[in-house]
Amino acid sequence: MRVLVIGSGSIGRRHHDNLQALGASSRLVSWRSEGIGGALAAMTDAKAVVIATATDIRLPLIKAAAARGLPIYVEKPLAFRPDEVDAIAEVSAPVADRSMLGVMMRYHPAVRALAASDLSDVFQFALTIGQDVTQWRQDWRFSESYAARAEGGGVLLDLCHELDLAACLFPGLEPARVESLGHPAFPGVDFASRVSLRRQGLVGDVSMDYLTPLLHRRTMLRGTERMHDFDFAAQSYQVTEGPGARGLDLPLERNAMFLDAMRDFLALAFGTETSGNPLMPRLDLCLDSARLVARAWAMRSFVGAISKEIP
Repeated sequence: MRVLVIGSGSIGRRHHDNLQALGASSRLVSWRSEGIGGALAAMTDAKAVVIATATDIRLPLIKAAAARGLPIYVEKPLAFRPDEVDAIAEVSAPVADRSMLGVMMRYHPAVRALAASDLSDVFQFALTIGQDVTQWRQDWRFSESYAARAEGGGVLLDLCHELDLAACLFPGLEPARVESLGHPAFPGVDFASRVSLRRQGLVGDVSMDYLTPLLHRRTMLRGTERMHDFDFAAQSYQVTEGPGARGLDLPLERNAMFLDAMRDFLALAFGTETSGNPLMPRLDLCLDSARLVARAWAMRSFVGAISKEIP
């Protein structure tokens, strides 16, 4: 199983290591060093491709891989413009049913538990995620990263797993309003965004930020029959119905999600049996979620700015 990983940043290296742990022959190519020429040349010997580059340069790589009949694992977000999502959908069509989008939170046991629950009574939801971006990784500077770019950067794209989760739990959601806070040193980059979503009989918000001092990640669903309060950061999962609340024991080892997702990708790519995860993010089945993310990004309205120093 010869797999090419394009992009040698932290996520590309993680995929490279996980592929090797799963028994695949993985080759890691640095986009910054090799560029488009090196990436295309490396596809000659590959049987599948993982694309872990910055979002704004993925379309030609996806097109080239699909033209060669190579299944693709594309990191999230798929694209940040709605028309580019459509372009990727068109060029990837020959291999889309053997390809995946890297929304690995779909393998989180708590996400799978939510998706398996009866949510038909839910009328309101709130999904939040955030952490001080200056504390993400050692020897890493936000200003030098892809996230600091006006084209393809910002918190809405960076932390879009919660938008994907909302799309999984409640298909058919439409963005109604997106309010963002910027920073004077990074024009066009959102540091906090709130996406208001709706469909018939249901309203909710997805909020993300680069600012809060400690990691928070929470999903709250309010229904007429029950409430779900899932604190992913604390790994505390509570369902309230009838006279009281009950907790769910859903332990997680973070890299297990990445491994499970990559294991399913290898199964899709090489024609073996997948895990059976009903949320498996096969590329052709993720396009509605990808379009929701791109539409929300395009709808951002900057309503203010933050003053926190961002190195």
